[in-house]
Amino acid sequence: MESTGKYYIPVYNVLESHISNIVVANPKWVRAVKGEKDDDKDAKCIADLFKFGIVRSSFIPQKDFRILRELTRYMYKLVNIRSSEKNRFQNALTSGNCKLDMVFTDVFGKSASNIIDLILSDNTYTDEDILSKVHKKCKASPDMDLDSINGTDLTPVQKSRIELVNDHIKQLSSNIQRLDKLIDLMIEPYEDYISFLCQIPGVSINSAITILSEIGVDMNQFTSTRRLTSWAGLTSSSNQSAGKKKSVRISRAGVYLKPCLVEVAHAAVKDKNHPYYANKFNKISKRRGKKCAFIAIARKILVGAYHMLLTGEIWNPADLAEVETPVEQRIKYVNQILNNY
Repeated sequence: MESTGKYYIPVYNVLESHISNIVVANPKWVRAVKGEKDDDKDAKCIADLFKFGIVRSSFIPQKDFRILRELTRYMYKLVNIRSSEKNRFQNALTSGNCKLDMVFTDVFGKSASNIIDLILSDNTYTDEDILSKVHKKCKASPDMDLDSINGTDLTPVQKSRIELVNDHIKQLSSNIQRLDKLIDLMIEPYEDYISFLCQIPGVSINSAITILSEIGVDMNQFTSTRRLTSWAGLTSSSNQSAGKKKSVRISRAGVYLKPCLVEVAHAAVKDKNHPYYANKFNKISKRRGKKCAFIAIARKILVGAYHMLLTGEIWNPADLAEVETPVEQRIKYVNQILNNY
């Protein structure tokens, strides 16, 4: 059947327990002839193509991983919404001439939150009341703390709006905590896989959970690393015609997996204990730029996770650090010959 948005999912859920060979085809690969397309002809065309075995199946993970994927993707959305609300909260303070962000590194910290609660209240306050809310270990001087507050002009309507935004942030934080507990329940049978993937530099527990929720643990569903990286949107496209190379940009696939792997790549190139990815990043960034280099490192991390899940071998930085390029091997061979003479 054709994968049309979310409409195929109820049918797939019903047929999953009765039929072993279900193929969900991308419409791009089963597109009917132009001018001969309606629902009946489209279904017949897909059935004819399937009989000859030329319908490419889309990757549909197991039900447990589909549920886990829904949770991790919802977590991604909630964290983004909370970040937007925090920016909105800080912009509202700036509009009211309150520049606490110039004094405190975290406006949502304990000291800054206490000061904001005091400002939003209808009670009158003095400089001593403001300074009493500041923690003793705060690096800023009392004069700087007072200067960031002096001149604050918030109308009652603005205060009400800031309180609404703050309540929304607290509600989102509560929902994220509840969602964390649900994810912990779902990943209990796969904790060994998560700790296994955490051996890769830059991969944390949250990123390992995201990777598993997107690709699962059975790598036999992907015939090769090229299929997996192309499905994740980390492979440059091949677009050449009449001897001319056109755009080779990566695709828009992997909307949730790609950002996670790029974030892991940023952490991996900063890992001083395992400089393998850092060395690769430095070589690629000189030729292609930093953005392309981060995509290349993200692809290497995904390929490493593929082989680890497929073979069960651990990530060995010592072996990877000793891998030599063909050019380096030739230079070493020439030096050996010269030393013998």
